[in-house]
Amino acid sequence: ALLRVAGRAIERCTTYDLGYVAGPRLNAAGRLQDMSLGIECLITDDIGRASAIAAELDRLNRQRREIESTMREQALAAVEPDIDADSCSIALFEPRWHQGVIGIVAARLKDRLHRPAFCFARGDSGLLKGSGRSIPGLHLRDALDLVDKRAPGLLLAFGGHAAAAGLSLREVDLPRFVQALESVARSLLTPADLSRVIETDGSLEGECVDLALAESVYDGIWGPGFPRPEFIDRFEVTAQKTVGEAHSKLELRGACGRFSAIRFGSTQRLPARIEAVYRLDVNAWQGLHAVQLTVEHWRDGTSTGSPWN
Repeated sequence: ALLRVAGRAIERCTTYDLGYVAGPRLNAAGRLQDMSLGIECLITDDIGRASAIAAELDRLNRQRREIESTMREQALAAVEPDIDADSCSIALFEPRWHQGVIGIVAARLKDRLHRPAFCFARGDSGLLKGSGRSIPGLHLRDALDLVDKRAPGLLLAFGGHAAAAGLSLREVDLPRFVQALESVARSLLTPADLSRVIETDGSLEGECVDLALAESVYDGIWGPGFPRPEFIDRFEVTAQKTVGEAHSKLELRGACGRFSAIRFGSTQRLPARIEAVYRLDVNAWQGLHAVQLTVEHWRDGTSTGSPWN
């Protein structure tokens, strides 16, 4: 039911569909309403009930995306103009932010600025609830443990793992936490840790990029420790337009052929020539399958050493 409401072909269900299509819809219930709705969708034997719940979860997920988009823009506007190249961490609070979405926004900040990031919202108890995401090189739960040891009583509760963590503190103590987090991050991270490294599986230039190759990659079982292959090549951007809520549809021409491509979460217009890090995907529509590239990172293809986006 979740895949149908998202327009995905059930017979071609992959790990991506489970993790990035069904997963966010299930999570939206817990973020904005009641997680029991998602659980019921998974365990009910009533097809009609499952379809009705899936439709409600899809609505909640669209609402979650709208809230996230607003919060992400506010967060970037607050931090990007003032971010110091020497800063090792980010911590932001906005009274109007939704507690169920702060973790996603922290992840977006971490991805954009390559710094461990925490976002805070007011909780039901009147305390601030924080959710953080980290980069390789800083175990976030251990970092909070060090904050707690250096400043006893500052954190009222905390927990998590290497990549993500949560905490509670008094609003009046937020400035102290910002300073303590920065001090701990500075002691644990090196300049190399703060430099973004984009790893790829090389170029497909001159290779036979066809539907069979794309499907073999698309159908693979990928995950932590065994990531999906990403490739790097140069392309001419022959067409681009905005599709959906905030995505870009591209037509690319490179040494290995012409391709349709998609870039999720951005409508920024690209230059005429780019160097792109991309995944090989399969676009299935009305029974037709075609190779599609998913652009993960790009930079200006006409200047050497330009930054990655």
